[in-house]
Amino acid sequence: MLESCQKQHMLLGLGLLVGVTIVVLIIESRLATDTGRHGRTQQFLIENNSTCWKREEYTVIQECHPCTDFDIVSRSLGVCIHTHYKEVLRCKSGETVTKSCDRVALIDQRNFIKFEIICFIVGFLSYTVSYARDRVLSRRTNQKIERQLNRAT
Repeated sequence: MLESCQKQHMLLGLGLLVGVTIVVLIIESRLATDTGRHGRTQQFLIENNSTCWKREEYTVIQECHPCTDFDIVSRSLGVCIHTHYKEVLRCKSGETVTKSCDRVALIDQRNFIKFEIICFIVGFLSYTVSYARDRVLSRRTNQKIERQLNRAT
């Protein structure tokens, strides 16, 4: 089946697959962000036992980011013990809260993008090697046919 496809059709199909993958990643990222903040079922530690972010509106001062090695080892920041990530929030009442957060979605997304890039590079290199090998074999076949025709005349 692939032998009957033209090069343009194959490139168009590949481009469509890449486009669909990017659209799915964007949609999934937005859905994960929307449900991730307010719809968490897992409870993480909060510094100073403040839960104002559950009761009030809040703004994110610092997005979820890794704790420093010092915070993890010294256990100076209680929120860094569980997930090794922290997020700083400011509640509407003005209280600033540091809470533990889950960074799995972003890490998975980065790993998936790395995987896609590696697959694209490997696929492109495989195509290049295959194309070069096909040209070499075609040239050898043409030379062989040319030699046979020269002998016959």
